[in-house]
Amino acid sequence: MSAPAEVKETRTGRTGPGVRWRVLSANAVVLIVNYGDRAALGVAAPFIVKEFGFSPSTMGILMSAFAFTYAPAAFFGGALADRYGPRKVMTAAVVWWSLFTAAAALCFNTVTFLLQRLLFGLGEGPQGSVTARTMSNWFPRREYATAVGLSFAANPLGAAIGTPVVAGLLVWSGNNWRVPFLVLGAVGVLVAGLWWWVVRDRPEQHPSVRQKELDHIAGGELARPDDASAEAPSVGYYLRRPAVLAAALAFFGFNWITFLFLSWYPTYLVEERGIELEELAWAGSLPWIAGAVGTALGGIVSDRLAKRLNAPYTVRKWAAILGLSVSGLLCFALTSVAGTVLAVGLFTVTMLLLYTSNAQFWALVQECVHPARVGAVSGFVHFCANLAAILAPAATGFLVEDLGSWNAAFSLAAGLAVLGAVVLAVVRRPAPAR
Repeated sequence: MSAPAEVKETRTGRTGPGVRWRVLSANAVVLIVNYGDRAALGVAAPFIVKEFGFSPSTMGILMSAFAFTYAPAAFFGGALADRYGPRKVMTAAVVWWSLFTAAAALCFNTVTFLLQRLLFGLGEGPQGSVTARTMSNWFPRREYATAVGLSFAANPLGAAIGTPVVAGLLVWSGNNWRVPFLVLGAVGVLVAGLWWWVVRDRPEQHPSVRQKELDHIAGGELARPDDASAEAPSVGYYLRRPAVLAAALAFFGFNWITFLFLSWYPTYLVEERGIELEELAWAGSLPWIAGAVGTALGGIVSDRLAKRLNAPYTVRKWAAILGLSVSGLLCFALTSVAGTVLAVGLFTVTMLLLYTSNAQFWALVQECVHPARVGAVSGFVHFCANLAAILAPAATGFLVEDLGSWNAAFSLAAGLAVLGAVVLAVVRRPAPAR
């Protein structure tokens, strides 16, 4: 089928404008499954530890192991999306990680868990940068932070949904920790089919998109960038820019808190606060629900201010600084909270404010780079951020085991978040990306 015929089909499609929101919805479903699968180990950890006798430091290493492949896959996944398109890359990634989610049920010792986590991370890695490229293709700049905010709101929502689902499956199965992994793996394969059916790489390729929607995406104030507007600099050029490196460091601080909570929060509630499994469903979900709300609100408010002030980079930057620095200070305050209810409440507020910065990191990249390099550079920033996924769970495990101190773990997370905010604050606005 030639390109002109494809455009003709687009212009005469029978459905009205708004296909980009269907694409966003499919993307959100993928990300819900992504984080739900990732949260499963944290919820099941007490039962895995009981069966195999893993120490906190060993469990921390297993939780971190997936990030050794997840982090580089985030970079390469974005580059592959730039070259081959988001549709193919995301489909392959979802199928891969779903198969290795289910494979957790086959693990029987440290080595098999380690191998499963490495292969699982390889599949999960591309989702962030592929999402960034998908939203860049489908939305104008004036809607981009909203699009990525609503998309990435699905990450903490996935953890919020995954925590009670896994806990419920554990109760239903008589604490058989293998059952949740098998169920989540099967769901993931079905979601991969949904993505392939709904999504195309660009709106011009989708048979249901009308000309009115194409005009909305490509025209008006802060329109979608044109890939061919100018020759794109190399990826390496962008990886040396201070604005990109500062965004990466700030995102690292964000992810340190995220992965501390994702990996160890259920264990902290059970062991330190005495929460029962039945109570874990609500106590473990509230902070992630708040994170989903924060991500969505951060994106929506950022877009509105960027359009009103006509200063998208400045708005994204200071929104990220505010959310990251305040949540870091609140994370430090967790060290002095005594009551369980108050601790859960403070966790919840911390995640709400932290996640207002989530969409900003992705939007900052779009403001800094040529549209043809959004996937690869977003992948690099996500790669740097996910070095925290390697370090945070393992460091927390060692701090809890060797120092017996959750407070030390929370203080370290708080310091890294504030450091990232400070570095981002001192970096100057880069030259226009296009």
